[in-house]
Amino acid sequence: MSSNRAVLEVIALDEEDAVAAQTGGADRLELVTDMAADGLTPSTASFAAIRAAVDIPLRVMLRLTDGFAAGDVDALVDRAEELRAAGADEFVLGFLTADGEPDLVAVERLVAVLDGCRWTFHRAIDRAADRDGLRKRLADLPGLDTYLTAGAATGVDDGLATLAAEAARTGEPGYEPRILVGGGLRLDHHPTLRAAGLDAFHIGGAARPQGWTAPVSPEAVRTWREAIDA
Repeated sequence: MSSNRAVLEVIALDEEDAVAAQTGGADRLELVTDMAADGLTPSTASFAAIRAAVDIPLRVMLRLTDGFAAGDVDALVDRAEELRAAGADEFVLGFLTADGEPDLVAVERLVAVLDGCRWTFHRAIDRAADRDGLRKRLADLPGLDTYLTAGAATGVDDGLATLAAEAARTGEPGYEPRILVGGGLRLDHHPTLRAAGLDAFHIGGAARPQGWTAPVSPEAVRTWREAIDA
């Protein structure tokens, strides 16, 4: 994807979703399973099937339990190693301690296994006690190139001002990673976000007008593609 084109990332649960999202114009997919738990690590077999079905980049979720605690870090490391061995080369992760600080022990162990792969720190930032502090503490981790954030724990409606303020700091220490806006994102947010300089968008429910039990709609993805390219 060229650097001046806005990025559209779509959540995919299986090959059908992946093909539909690519057909609709997605640049990249976030691979998860179990959206009832807000998106957990897919099986290695599922990753391999999706990798065989599409040729756009895939970011694979590393998360084994609902919530933002890391849980069993050894198990996470094992899954990351399996996925790397199967060819996964981009990831999504993010963990907090009970007091809302970044869980550097868990994150650093996983980043070591990822061995230079690019990765997104996901919406755990929206639950952090100190967003700016979290960014600065993660700033030197290899491969971190994206923050998936709504700007607020409750979603983009409440996060617009925070997103705009963080976009204005691009290039400062801790603010080099791209901001990928997601979490209750709607098309009517788009003009405000673009005006603030934001150029990467993540959709899940918006790609599924029939709900999470139905597959991704290529037409819904294409509507987003056309809006963000306009």
